[in-house]
Amino acid sequence: MEIRIGVRNVARELSFETTMSADEVAKAVAAASGGSMLDLTADKGRRILIPADALGYVEIGQEERHRVGFEA
Repeated sequence: MEIRIGVRNVARELSFETTMSADEVAKAVAAASGGSMLDLTADKGRRILIPADALGYVEIGQEERHRVGFEA
């Protein structure tokens, strides 16, 4: 799933793919809102750490579900 994070006072957003579920990402964001660091892991093992007070927004994409079969 794709995650996009807006950081305050930074023109570019962070965008990466992760194997975490939407619920896991939401829990990590909620836990960080107390003033700690947002700690997420990208799908290739890269860790992303962002101070919680610098978060502008977090956009959680849809979890990809693989389709089986053919479309007509």
